Amino acid sequence: MELFFDLLLVFLLICTVAVSLSKNLLNSIIIYMSFSLIMSVIWILLESPDLAITEAAVGAGVTSILFIITLKKIHAILKNDSEPEKSGEEHHE
Repeated sequence: MELFFDLLLVFLLICTVAVSLSKNLLNSIIIYMSFSLIMSVIWILLESPDLAITEAAVGAGVTSILFIITLKKIHAILKNDSEPEKSGEEHHE
């Protein structure tokens, strides 16, 4: 059980570094969700189920959904990633 706990702590560190280095906002939100889910498992292992439920509901659930809605509202998530972003300049031949 100690090995599993240590492995979860290593995954937390990996998530922390990955979210810091990620340039894509949607990827950062997904990494944040995984961080919250791993933290929920750690709270369960520490015999604190009330904190685990709260972390899963708020951290991985509500907060992540609000972040994704915000990205859609500010048009940071494109419908088709293969389309180039339109800049203010038009190309004339």
